[in-house]
Amino acid sequence: MTTASIAKEHYRLTLRNGNHEFYADEPKEVGGGDTAPAPDDLLEASLASCTAITLRMYADRKQWNVDSIEVSVSVERVGNNKTVFTRKISFTGEMEAEQKERLLQIAKACPVSKSLLGEIEINSSVE
Repeated sequence: MTTASIAKEHYRLTLRNGNHEFYADEPKEVGGGDTAPAPDDLLEASLASCTAITLRMYADRKQWNVDSIEVSVSVERVGNNKTVFTRKISFTGEMEAEQKERLLQIAKACPVSKSLLGEIEINSSVE
């Protein structure tokens, strides 16, 4: 579980998940201090990091010659009901086209991808 706490400073907040403390903020153009990633940046980071870790695990298990993996993710909201994630993956190392294609399939199956593509339900309450 992650907890977000915000006081009166616009709009820096502290995030805690039990083991770690980190921060989020909004860009200056919307009134924040731009002292930490914005919530959308954290969403992009979640998909990018899950993808890279999943690919590293798979490549290591297969003992493929993947020296490095770079994943970039951007998010764009289109209209009121559509969100488009653009994920670009690059590798260094000696790899065949079939291996790259398999890694693309694996990327699409990382846990965060599955969550974002699956049915999402948000249960909220006020205490």
